[in-house]
Amino acid sequence: MAVHAHPDDESSKGAATMARYVSEGIEVMVVTCTGGEAGSILNPAMDRPEVLENMTEIRREEMARAAKILGVHHRWLGFVDSGLPEGDPPPPLPSGCFAVTPLAESVAALVAEIREFRPQVLVTYDENGGYPHPDHIRCHEVSMAAFEEAADPDKHPEAGEPWQVLKVYYSHGFSKAKMTKFHEALLANNLESPYGEWLAKWDPDRADVLERVTTQVRCADQFEVRDEALKAHATQIDPTSRWFAVPLHLQQELWPTEEYELAKSLVDSTLPEDDLFAGIRDKV
Repeated sequence: MAVHAHPDDESSKGAATMARYVSEGIEVMVVTCTGGEAGSILNPAMDRPEVLENMTEIRREEMARAAKILGVHHRWLGFVDSGLPEGDPPPPLPSGCFAVTPLAESVAALVAEIREFRPQVLVTYDENGGYPHPDHIRCHEVSMAAFEEAADPDKHPEAGEPWQVLKVYYSHGFSKAKMTKFHEALLANNLESPYGEWLAKWDPDRADVLERVTTQVRCADQFEVRDEALKAHATQIDPTSRWFAVPLHLQQELWPTEEYELAKSLVDSTLPEDDLFAGIRDKV
C-alpha cells in the first residue's frame, strides 16, 4: 500500500516500483488522501476555463487512468486538498482541509483501508513530506499513526479485524547526486539540461537524501509505464517539461532504481536491500 497526498503523487514517486510488483503478481493499493482540488493547472495545454471549472471531476478521471496504467487498486481517503500557502508569513490553511482535520479522524479512515486491504508493506513520505507541503507532512503523520493503530485490537473496533503491517518505507524528495548524474549526462550527449539552475541554487549544507536510503529497487523496465501514468495527470504534468528531459535509455542506464528508507520493520532483512519484500518473501 502506497499512501499519497494528492492525485499524481503516486505517478511521480515510486510508480515504477509499483508497476514492477504488479508485473510479479503482487497486489498494490494506492490510497490518495485528498482530491487535489487546490492544484494549479501546470500544463499550458490544459489551462482552459472549462478545465478549471471542473478540476475536481477531471482530477478524479486522471487518477483513474493512471491507476489503470499502473495496474493498481485505488482508494480516495476523502479529505480536501489544503493547497500550498504562499506569503511571509503564509496565510492560515483553509478550514476543513486535510492538514487541519483532527488527526484522529484521518487516522481512523486510513486504518479502515489498511484493515480491509491487509498490506504487508506500506510506503509513505518521510517526516518532511518529501517537500514541505502541509498535506505531504500530514500524510506522513497519518500513515505512521495508522501503522500503529491498525494493529491494535483496542483501536477502531468498527474498522474491522486488526492487521499488522510488517514494513514501512519512506520515499524522499530529489537527490542531488541523481540530478547531477543526469545533468552531466545530458551535457555530455550535447542535450540541454534543465537541472543547472537547480544545482546552482542547491544549499551546500543540505544533506542528500541518498544518505538515508536503505533500499534501491530495480525497476528500469517499468520506467515507460511510469511515464505514461504521469502523463495521465494532464492538468499537472506538461509532457514537454523537465520530467521527461532525460531520454529513457539514459535513465535506464544511469539510474535504474527507485529509492526508499526502511523506517519500521517487524521482520529481519539485511541492509542495504533491493526489494521492499526482503525478509517477507522467504520468512513470512
